Amino acid sequence: MCSDVVVSRPHYDSRAVAQGVPEKDHLVAAPQPSSGLATAGYRSAKYTPTEWFSNYQNLLQQAGTDCHEATSLQRESRTLYQDTDASTFKTQAEGTRRLGERLQEIHYWKSELQRHIEQLLADTESLVALKMRLEKALDATEIPYAIATDNLNCRARRLGADLVRDTVEEELFKEVDLIRSVQALLKRTTAQVVSQIKLNREAKHTLEMDWSDKYQAYHFDDHSGRHSNMSSDTQHHPSSAAMQEQVSSHPLWTKFTQDNLFKAVQEEQATNSLRLLVEQVLQDTAEDLRVQCSSVDRAFSERCVELNEAKTQLNMQLKQILEQIGAQEKNIVALQQAIHNKEAPLRVAQSRLYLRSLRPNMELCRDEPQLSLEGEVKQIDATLASLQQKLSKARESLSRLEESRMALEKDINCKTHSLFIEREKCMTHRKRYPTTSALSGY
Repeated sequence: MCSDVVVSRPHYDSRAVAQGVPEKDHLVAAPQPSSGLATAGYRSAKYTPTEWFSNYQNLLQQAGTDCHEATSLQRESRTLYQDTDASTFKTQAEGTRRLGERLQEIHYWKSELQRHIEQLLADTESLVALKMRLEKALDATEIPYAIATDNLNCRARRLGADLVRDTVEEELFKEVDLIRSVQALLKRTTAQVVSQIKLNREAKHTLEMDWSDKYQAYHFDDHSGRHSNMSSDTQHHPSSAAMQEQVSSHPLWTKFTQDNLFKAVQEEQATNSLRLLVEQVLQDTAEDLRVQCSSVDRAFSERCVELNEAKTQLNMQLKQILEQIGAQEKNIVALQQAIHNKEAPLRVAQSRLYLRSLRPNMELCRDEPQLSLEGEVKQIDATLASLQQKLSKARESLSRLEESRMALEKDINCKTHSLFIEREKCMTHRKRYPTTSALSGY
């Protein structure tokens, strides 16, 4: 047998060796023969030729990759700074152009704001003049109101049923309501004028604040547009590029001014409408009061004729009521007699039923006589109920007839007194009604 003994070789990590990392002891325990111990150290812990060649190729490949990446990075960097120079110049030019457009836009809105500020000032002055006219017109409505209320107080002294809200009363209330409405309208219109003056001043103040802000913004943007790369007054402001919470967008900025102008236009239109309204109110109120005065006078004249006619009609109606009272009294007597006549038949039928209810045992049955008697009692009860109902209605009718008679007699006695109030008290006082010119506030 040969003296050479095959010994297993431990595995070594070639990458760890290349990186200078000490290898751990990976020797595999194996039986150590007595022969070959002197050469065992030369055969272990060494690379094979294949491992040596692989490590060499890896180093060459890594070096080539690093050189290629460095070349690509240099080429990309050169392209980047060339492109960024052009992009920065283009961006700055675009910013300068947009600042110019922004200045034009601010100037336009400033001009619009200034125009509406002047218009609101003129509108406010015209409203102040209208306010004086309304106050004078309000004072002129006191005389018609005093006349109308005096007429109502006089007519309130009418007696009995003649104290009615007739056509004259309606017209007088219309006149009072009209005068109150006119006074309320003049007061409301005056309040609207005062309110519109306040709104105009508030809108003017809002426009002035907006105009002031745009004036400052125009100054800053104009100064910004004059900056260039050669300017000596530029500085680094790193935080200025950060988005601020209070910064508004361009649509919101435009909408803010448009809303302010829209509000101003609304107030201008409201002022124009209010001026026309005041002129129309002063004219219409004077005409309406005079028209209503004529209606009341005409109603008084017609009412006097109606009173005479009503007195005649009441006398005729009283005669008919007396006739109906007599007839109804006779009807009540007849109904009472009919009810009395049903008492005896009812007693007979009920007595028969009572006696039959005393029948013993099986004799107590619902035979034909029993059914006939029960039907007879029900019929008499229904008849009595109907007669009692008619009697009740007849008595109610008689009561109403008596009330009507008393009311007619009382009403007839009031007509003479009413005619005196209409002719002597009210119509005479109405001759002091003011003219249209006086009601117009002149």
